[in-house]
Amino acid sequence: MTLLTRRGFLAAGVAASAMVQFPRIGMAEPPAIGLRAASRTLDIDGRAASVWGLAGPSGQGLILDPGTRFRVDLTNDLPEPTIIHWHGQIPPNAQDGVPDMPMPKLKPGETRSYDYAASPGTYWMHSHIPMQEMRLLAAPLIVRSASDIAADRQEVVMFLHDFAFKSPAEVMEEIAGGHAPSGHEGMDHGAMPMKQPMAGMDHAGMSGHDMSGMAAMQMDLNDYDWDAYLTNDRTLSDPEVIRVERDGRVLLRVVNAAAATVFWIDTGGVQARLVAVDGQGIQPLAGTRFGIAMAQRLDLEIELPGTGSWPILAIREGARERTGLILATAGAKVPKLSPLADQNAAAFDTDMAQEMRLIASDPLPAREVQTSRALMLGGTMQPYHWTIDDRVWGEHVPVTARSGERVEIMFHNMSMMGHPMHLHGHTFQVVEVNGRRFYGARRDTVYVPPMAMVTVALDAGEAARWMLHCHHMPHLETGMMTEFAITT
Repeated sequence: MTLLTRRGFLAAGVAASAMVQFPRIGMAEPPAIGLRAASRTLDIDGRAASVWGLAGPSGQGLILDPGTRFRVDLTNDLPEPTIIHWHGQIPPNAQDGVPDMPMPKLKPGETRSYDYAASPGTYWMHSHIPMQEMRLLAAPLIVRSASDIAADRQEVVMFLHDFAFKSPAEVMEEIAGGHAPSGHEGMDHGAMPMKQPMAGMDHAGMSGHDMSGMAAMQMDLNDYDWDAYLTNDRTLSDPEVIRVERDGRVLLRVVNAAAATVFWIDTGGVQARLVAVDGQGIQPLAGTRFGIAMAQRLDLEIELPGTGSWPILAIREGARERTGLILATAGAKVPKLSPLADQNAAAFDTDMAQEMRLIASDPLPAREVQTSRALMLGGTMQPYHWTIDDRVWGEHVPVTARSGERVEIMFHNMSMMGHPMHLHGHTFQVVEVNGRRFYGARRDTVYVPPMAMVTVALDAGEAARWMLHCHHMPHLETGMMTEFAITT
């Protein structure tokens, strides 16, 4: 989907009696944007699929112009209660979108209003009920900046999903029951050998843990074989073709909205520059292949050479399945693409080599750390059980701090699966990997590889309870979540 400036959004036509209002400022503001959580039908390789989505005035998702407040009337047209989280945005806690923290879920037919200052960048929105997100209840949330308007380039969204025809409950039952992705036994899709310790560690590293058996251990990359992998709701059997100008410039906004799949973004024969992650600017990084974990975003600047067509592909880590879209000038021949690559993709960033090359363009100011906490990420495939500090949600011990304090959180992954860890209501800066200190990117979701340690720094914001959890939906569904509790 090509992104253009869009103005004059219409208000949702709903009765005032059905609405829950948050405070609004002034009387001369434009009308709120209507957003509906609703069912929709996709064509997945010739087979109809009933999924859910978030429909704005111009289709799935929202695009806001520079300086526009996030003023949205969200209506639940689904047959069950839901609640939507504005991923990466920093609204007041009451508008964050987590069940009963503090607002309840929206009942079917209910409308709720939101109003806060939107942060510019590439974001997304999704249900904060894992089984609903697995039904594709998610959409892009793009907030354009003044520099986006000034730039002479076309903006394109690449919104990624994994999809199953089975219900989320059936998928979870298979995973919990010991479903092995195809090739698991041969370390094809499901597992890969960890041939050496992580970068920056010796065999006696990892806080005293014995690493001498590392070579015999295997990473569990994928715990489910999905029926399809989608880009903007389409597979490679019928990919979206984006018409671009000769010698055109493109800003590709990539969002990994998959429930449980890490992707490699491959720009093929055209160079790209990574200029932002999770909506936050970085010093440009050139390349043709970039990894993206669940819930993360990448902004890629691409300069197209002359005329032609350029597939932009997303390849599943540790496997051959892929999805994507095609950039093409008028009249260019559009290639037919296989949904399978010629060979398996590598595991994603096991040594954090990509992450450690990212440098924030607007780093956190240097400050003394007042609060620090280490969180142990654990779990196993059998039984299917994922924890933070050996606890699941409801038994958790919150991370605590006072508003305004500089806080560091160290994620110590003691499991053989990677975990994309997301903190609500804040951005943080990656400052240490496996004992190596550096000043990395600012993010809201950081990928913690198997048997790795990653430390992030942040300044504690609004005094409230903010969610902190793994963004692998089957892990979250089984309770891999805690909270960041801030006091005054």
